[in-house]
Amino acid sequence: MKPPAQLNAFRSLTSSQRAFGTGQPQQLRRTAAALQLTQHRRPRPAKSPQRAFAFSAVSPSLPPNSSRSFQTSSATRSQPPSHFSYGVSAAYSAKRESLLLMKNHFTFNPFLRLKETNGKRNKRARPRSGQDAFFISNVGTTGAVSFGVADGVGGWVNSGVDPADFAHTMCEYMSNLASKFPESLDTPLAAPKRLLELAYSKVLEDNTVFAGGSTVCAGTAEPDGRLEVANLGDSGYVHLSPAAVRYVSSPQTHAFNTPYQLSKLPKIMQEQIDVFGADEKHYAEAPDESQITNHQLRHGDVLVFATDGVWDNLSSEDTMRIVGRYMGGLEGWVHTEEGIVPGPKISELALGAFNETGDGKSTTLPSVLAMAITREAKEASLNTKRDGPFAKEVKRLFPYENWSGGKADDICVVVVIAIEEKV
Repeated sequence: MKPPAQLNAFRSLTSSQRAFGTGQPQQLRRTAAALQLTQHRRPRPAKSPQRAFAFSAVSPSLPPNSSRSFQTSSATRSQPPSHFSYGVSAAYSAKRESLLLMKNHFTFNPFLRLKETNGKRNKRARPRSGQDAFFISNVGTTGAVSFGVADGVGGWVNSGVDPADFAHTMCEYMSNLASKFPESLDTPLAAPKRLLELAYSKVLEDNTVFAGGSTVCAGTAEPDGRLEVANLGDSGYVHLSPAAVRYVSSPQTHAFNTPYQLSKLPKIMQEQIDVFGADEKHYAEAPDESQITNHQLRHGDVLVFATDGVWDNLSSEDTMRIVGRYMGGLEGWVHTEEGIVPGPKISELALGAFNETGDGKSTTLPSVLAMAITREAKEASLNTKRDGPFAKEVKRLFPYENWSGGKADDICVVVVIAIEEKV
């Protein structure tokens, strides 16, 4: 009997296992170090597809761009109760800066608590992610984790506004609100839509943010494995299981390259619009227009949240290939007689050995994945011959534009690995 395609693809990773090591933490650090690139004069070609995991299509009842959640079977729901922990990391690269992955990444330490800013924000302390931003935070002491990305709308530059201010401040407020749960929220759960609503209201009242706007994709993962996501605009996420794409979020746009967005208009501009009307369209959606999706996570599932600096240059298939290569090479996913399943060391690889003195620079499996995706998105964005999703859409809609290659932009990625422990 001929083995399935995904099994053949997985077996092809045996050579990469020798290259990346056996999955021990020190090998993770070496792998992460190998990801660092500082020059982009000659982008590397795309990886050979035969080294990637094959992936199965999502069930016909769940189209990739559907807003429906992925449902588990009744057999899964009847299993003993479980507790989930989450390994979470981020990586980023500003459009006009070199790729310095070992410097520009962050690994979430659940033992560390946020420091109060008291309204005094130091822009120099922000991650060097350009107009993109991210947040990762405990949800109080519940064991849940909130995380997400925001992409500042670059068009505000023409009005003398730094788009980074809105995006980074939104993420700061969402992080603080989640951290102070339940006092900070008027809901029994830290629903990401409610985080968006309260953070947005605070940004509107914040005098340090003169104007601006951003897309936002935020999620909350609960200790029982439930995930809820609120997505507004063309940032987005994918939900991956071993060798399978479970879900791909749909972008919300008014027109090509014009996403839904939260906005704050300068007071004088708003007054002029109220009196004279607007000479041009200023898009300003509300948080309740975000797309809400719910999922039940499983042991070893991987979530990739990213801004359009990734999704304009990499498809969900590209993302699955990257994740599959490193999860297989580092034994986060392994082959057994039952198929491709989470490896026995995935908990150690994903969560690491954190303590209260962690510095956020530890290397774990999520950080390796985040850096790998960031690196390939950066390379693709600077490659004039590799057409990504943005280039393909331009050619479809505007064939006379003669667009070819990637789309340079800020890049921000948050990777989450779900770890299940039976109780």
